[in-house]
Amino acid sequence: MKDRGPNHPQGWDGKNALRLLKLSAGRYAWRLAVGFLCLALVDILQLWIPRVMKHAVDGVSTGADTALLAARSAQIVGLALLIAVLRYFWRWFLLGFSRLVERDIRQDMVNHVLTLDRTALHGRTTGDILALSGNDLASVQLAAGMGLVAFVDAVFMSVAALAFMAALDGALTAIAVAPLPFLAVLTRTLSARLHRRFVQVQEKFSELTECARTTLASIRLFKAYNQEEAQTARFDALGRSYVHHNLRAAMVQGTLFPFAGLVGNASVVLVLYFGGRLVMEKTISPGDFVAFIAYLHLLTWPMMAFGWVANLFQRGLTSLNRIHDLLSDRPSLQDPSRPAPVPSPPLTLRLHECTFTYPGMERPVLRRCSIALEPGITGLVGPTGSGKSTLCQLLTRLYPIPDGTYTVNGMDVNRLGVADLRSLIAYVPQDGVLFSDTIAANIAFGKPDAGEAEIVAAARATAIHEEILAMENGYETRIGEKGVRLSGGQRQRIALARALLLDRPILIIDDGLSAVDTETEQIILSHLAEYGRGKTCLIISHRIAQLLDAHRLLVMEDGRIVDAGSHRELLERNAFYRTIHEHQTRTLCAR
Repeated sequence: MKDRGPNHPQGWDGKNALRLLKLSAGRYAWRLAVGFLCLALVDILQLWIPRVMKHAVDGVSTGADTALLAARSAQIVGLALLIAVLRYFWRWFLLGFSRLVERDIRQDMVNHVLTLDRTALHGRTTGDILALSGNDLASVQLAAGMGLVAFVDAVFMSVAALAFMAALDGALTAIAVAPLPFLAVLTRTLSARLHRRFVQVQEKFSELTECARTTLASIRLFKAYNQEEAQTARFDALGRSYVHHNLRAAMVQGTLFPFAGLVGNASVVLVLYFGGRLVMEKTISPGDFVAFIAYLHLLTWPMMAFGWVANLFQRGLTSLNRIHDLLSDRPSLQDPSRPAPVPSPPLTLRLHECTFTYPGMERPVLRRCSIALEPGITGLVGPTGSGKSTLCQLLTRLYPIPDGTYTVNGMDVNRLGVADLRSLIAYVPQDGVLFSDTIAANIAFGKPDAGEAEIVAAARATAIHEEILAMENGYETRIGEKGVRLSGGQRQRIALARALLLDRPILIIDDGLSAVDTETEQIILSHLAEYGRGKTCLIISHRIAQLLDAHRLLVMEDGRIVDAGSHRELLERNAFYRTIHEHQTRTLCAR
């Protein structure tokens, strides 16, 4: 497996992975008990049929009339009907159990992923998680369903069939089972190799899924850059690699199943030869021989099933271990054992000499960065890559931070519950995410119970209400995946309306109006000035015109706040601020 950092345990841990199934087995114990009871009854009835055949054949040998044959035939038909009914019920109970296991593990995966933070998810692609919830979980379901049934059935049928065979003739039974040790040795030898190859198969499937997801999510970009053929070639190469690793696993599988069949047929040959001689010597009756052959046929299925079951279990355990690996991930952000009470507004945020490096990187993005955000609007400018977005993510508690580095009204944030602090913040990220849903649902994402009036008020504040009404279904218009049916400016304003609807004491906007025209921008800024009264607002922008009404302006360079003051003060003493202001002023005049 690939190294994904300290929060991602890796390696084969079968015992811990199996605990996932043990929990489900305990939860549905009654279902398993009834299902296995029905399965055992089916096997017993199947094993009883050869005894009926034995008596019928022996009856024919001793000159019994047709009435006896009719009675024995009726018994077989009755047993077959009962077997059919019981087989239906064990399938409903046991295969239904596997579907319940699949549902529960999938729900556990979704619930767990939602608890993870960005540090914990670092190194995991979306395709990897989709593969776990799709292909891997299907392997677990198959192992917990048909795999478990076939294993229990094979073991029970083998023991019972051998007992019935031994009751007929112990020596012949010993001859029949002589080839079985070869099957056991081969299965044990190939299991480890199967595990390694199945791990490779599942990892390749994850890469293939991620490539497909990326292609669909960025289809317009591929077309704009004429990269259709190149992406097709990448997908084809991944597909070929996936098939190659599947074929390598199939080579091992292809050894197990045919060899199991060979062992079963070898036993049949031995019984035909030695059993036939016993009949000719009159050591056993013809009925005993027929019953023995029937039992051997019932035993042939378990012999062949062991190879198939080994394959299913190896796939299932490999996938279950990968799922357990995900469920073992732990978020870096942990709530204190006794969270402190949430501070009351107005709120002052302070970051003190914070140095931050993203997981897997060597160069820090923030370098002893200190900032104080007091009630009112604070504007922040800085060159690309200076750490502005990283600062926003730390203030929003998306990454862990050392004790004493970040305080809210003097309270260390590490003494507060993570959700408690986030409940104070409305955050508009640089890449605002929209969902394939209605406009109303997207605006009300953070407050699902919001009324129509609240949604409309938030849309008015971001100057998009009239544009929404002009759409085909108004606020019930579905905007497609990631808001594909909207312009960039419309997407940004809906994301901003979502934040304003929350009406929280802290508002952080990370370059959230970059795609909005100047006239609309001024309307929104006037609403923000009114909205920001009594609140702590941080607005990041590359356009100084958006920040002129801010109570305080900050300049960030190379991961630090290097200057602070009013617009006039920064024009006089900060070269970067003056340069960007002059450039934007000339551009505006040129228009």
